[in-house]
Amino acid sequence: MELLLETVALFCMKLAHETEDSSPILRDDLLMSDYEREVFGLLVRRGDVEGIQAKVHECAGLALTALGGVGTVMGRELHRLAEEFSAVSTMEQLYAPLTALKGYLKNIQ
Repeated sequence: MELLLETVALFCMKLAHETEDSSPILRDDLLMSDYEREVFGLLVRRGDVEGIQAKVHECAGLALTALGGVGTVMGRELHRLAEEFSAVSTMEQLYAPLTALKGYLKNIQ
């Protein structure tokens, strides 16, 4: 689960901050310090669904802004997927919407 969460955050950061003329953002970049695997691992071990959702919401918000907000087709879809992720209430329910969110972010890179 931690790797999946980190991957979603990485894809969000890439959308928000990566430009064609810059170096690619990697998992060990300083930009990822609040979203690295260990941070998510702590939240997962605690069973902190709300904390996990808050972290994903932060980085998804950056990606949504980069896509032009909910007024764009890609922005609306990202918002919908992020809302589905935010609507779950247990750790067991996080996996499916998180996987869908990761797949979408990967596809629009």
